[in-house]
Amino acid sequence: MNNSVKNTARLFAAGLRALLALTVVCGVLYPLAVTGIAQGLFHDKANGSEVSYDGKVVGSSLIGQRYDLPPKKGRQTPEPDLRWFQPRPSDGLGTNTLNTQYKLLVSGATNRAADSPELIAEVEAAKAAVVRDNSVNGYRVKPSQVPPDAVTSSGSGLDPDISPAYAALQVHRVAERNHLPVARVTKLVEDHTEGRVAGFMGEPRVNVLQLNIALRELSGN
Repeated sequence: MNNSVKNTARLFAAGLRALLALTVVCGVLYPLAVTGIAQGLFHDKANGSEVSYDGKVVGSSLIGQRYDLPPKKGRQTPEPDLRWFQPRPSDGLGTNTLNTQYKLLVSGATNRAADSPELIAEVEAAKAAVVRDNSVNGYRVKPSQVPPDAVTSSGSGLDPDISPAYAALQVHRVAERNHLPVARVTKLVEDHTEGRVAGFMGEPRVNVLQLNIALRELSGN
């Protein structure tokens, strides 16, 4: 009986020592080491790839955001502020997820089939809005010019980038609203167009936040 008690006590003590040692190593030393390496070598990425302007954090280069007018009374969704380049639709996810208007509660797509009547109706409505909003004096957008990313949300619903084609589609409207030459705004888009990663992965893209920051500096808005 005494041997049994002693063995139990010995095993208990050994387990307690292992628990304390693993807690210190895995719960304290390892996180501190990983955090230190991340802050030292990848400071920007470790802190959320924050984008600052005029001394303030205005967003993340990895997460899209809206550029809207203050919501009108009785209207559930605000209207886009057409002075700025607009991102991909964030409300294209429908009501089957919480991720609308770029809220970070959850990310995901609708999982609707390509022949879904609801999805087709949303895309057609979005296309009509893109044509209407971006047609200005002397420049008429054709429905065939509207690229897919202008009328659909991304798989996560949080895409911070748009295609060069969608950015170019918005140039005339942005130039008119900000009283800028079209050529100057076109050059702004070209300067902020990134190529494929390593030359072959992904597609060319334009980060909307970075583009709008440059637009703000150019226009003085």
